[in-house]
Amino acid sequence: MTHRCKKSSGLWKIVVWDEPFFQGKKHEFTTDCYSTLEHGFSTVRSCKIESGAWAGFEHCGFQGQQFVLERGEYPCWEAWSGSNAYHVERMCSFRPIACADHGRSRLMLFEQENFQGKRAEMSDDCPSLPALGWGSSTVGSFLVRSGAWVCSQYPGYRGFQYLLESDSPAGEYKHVREWGSHAQTGQVQSIRRVQQ
Repeated sequence: MTHRCKKSSGLWKIVVWDEPFFQGKKHEFTTDCYSTLEHGFSTVRSCKIESGAWAGFEHCGFQGQQFVLERGEYPCWEAWSGSNAYHVERMCSFRPIACADHGRSRLMLFEQENFQGKRAEMSDDCPSLPALGWGSSTVGSFLVRSGAWVCSQYPGYRGFQYLLESDSPAGEYKHVREWGSHAQTGQVQSIRRVQQ
């Protein structure tokens, strides 16, 4: 059974600036920002996560490369993009991650699309799927039972990030193309729970 998440105001707060190192125009958000342009920012250049976990996106409309932003300070774009496969100097939309539940997260991964082939179930972080015995460097599909997870292209949580949430339609990610608009490959070699 998939654990459903409740959205509640007051659980999330992000403060963003249009210049690095918390300079320039400042704005606070407690809910989705579909486009920073709508708030007078061409892009976010620094931010502080004061509460909750957030998903940041390279483009407006929650498109492009994804970034998971947990509580803390991000003084420049390298702070949220530094370990990705390519550097992204902009963040133009963001939203709260409602299902982040670090202590109760459960995830099933499958070697092939549509929940076929070899499978494994996880309830804890895994810095290296190959070291855990997952022979293939690719994953075909995911079923998120509860919580929110960040899947990374390389061991040690490096490379492209894919955010998987239990409150997406039934927590089902049957194909690579459902992982995000930037998903190009099923290569996943590390997985961790999102911290709330």
